[in-house]
Amino acid sequence: MRAGGPRCAARPEGRGTLRELSVRENLRLGAFSRRWDGETRGDLGRVLGRFPILAERINQAAGTLSGGEQQMLVIGRALMSRPQLMLLDEPSLGLAPLIAARIFEIIVALNGQGVAVLLVEQNARAALKLAKRGYVIELGRTVLEGENLSENKRVLEAYLGDFIAAR
Repeated sequence: MRAGGPRCAARPEGRGTLRELSVRENLRLGAFSRRWDGETRGDLGRVLGRFPILAERINQAAGTLSGGEQQMLVIGRALMSRPQLMLLDEPSLGLAPLIAARIFEIIVALNGQGVAVLLVEQNARAALKLAKRGYVIELGRTVLEGENLSENKRVLEAYLGDFIAAR
């Protein structure tokens, strides 16, 4: 053993993919706490149906995927565990607008299927379109919360830059 403990052969980097492992291996890791059976294979099929590009790249190393594809892989891996709640931190960060829009569509669909989603997102406009309830946090304090924050004058002025619309 080397100083500092054993070396990890694959570790999450960047968006949280295990870069050296294939798309398939990353997705299977999402179901690590479940028995690999027909039900789990069905879940894999549903994830690949939701993200067809991952099906095309199933044997490709995760580290070779684009940023948007890696984000889809991370969400797909999480779905393999059949979560009741997903915590998403900046899912659109660094993505092209069309890919970010697709990620947000997926988030809405997941929520519509009963998965609760806690979303932290700097793209306030997009986040508030999705949110049933929003929270504005400044310097670690919740300064505003509620439903329909995208219609709130203070939010419009301070976070969405809609000075004219707020008047």
